Amino acid sequence: MTKTRFLALVTALALLLAIPTSVFAQRVPPHVFVGTVTLDGAAAVDGAAVTAWIDGEQVAATNASGGDYSLLVDQGDSSFAGKTVSFKVSGANATETAPWMQGGGDILNLTGVSGSSGGSAGDTGAQGSVGPTGPAGAAGPPGPAGPAGSDGSSGSAGSAGPAGASGSDGAAGSAGTSGSDGEDGGGGLGLIALIVAIVALLAAGGSYMMGRRA
Repeated sequence: MTKTRFLALVTALALLLAIPTSVFAQRVPPHVFVGTVTLDGAAAVDGAAVTAWIDGEQVAATNASGGDYSLLVDQGDSSFAGKTVSFKVSGANATETAPWMQGGGDILNLTGVSGSSGGSAGDTGAQGSVGPTGPAGAAGPPGPAGPAGSDGSSGSAGSAGPAGASGSDGAAGSAGTSGSDGEDGGGGLGLIALIVAIVALLAAGGSYMMGRRA
């Protein structure tokens, strides 16, 4: 099979050389691609479309035969130098790509995968402006209680309050114990003094009465 693909490539290149020089003077030689072609792991059926694409546009087409293909990608009036060539098999994207070269020739085995026929992704767009702030979410459940804090220092003493009102008189105390008896005075001397005083009083009274009679 490899020998067959090589012969197909040589044949394609020989055809290019057979083109009159006057034609090359007006047009750039194409890029030749040959190789096997499969779709979903099996050889493509005869007649399956094999197409080449550059910048999202189809630039060449051929049909598979015996599981092989041969494709000439001619740039025509465009400029394909340095651009990437992608391929499709029966409309499904092939995983292989290759850069286009003037007069190039490559053996490129194509592998198509069904469901991948969409176009190539475009460039990422510019970032949009920031949207408005959304509403606040609902409050979450309370968290667990934290550990108890250490005791604070004692505060300073407050100022003294005003004096309270006088209280009511208390109940009378119990009677005290009796005092000891005093010493006896001089009994005889007292009696004598009393008698002398009476005599003197009587004498004085007698003198007074005698004075009034005279």
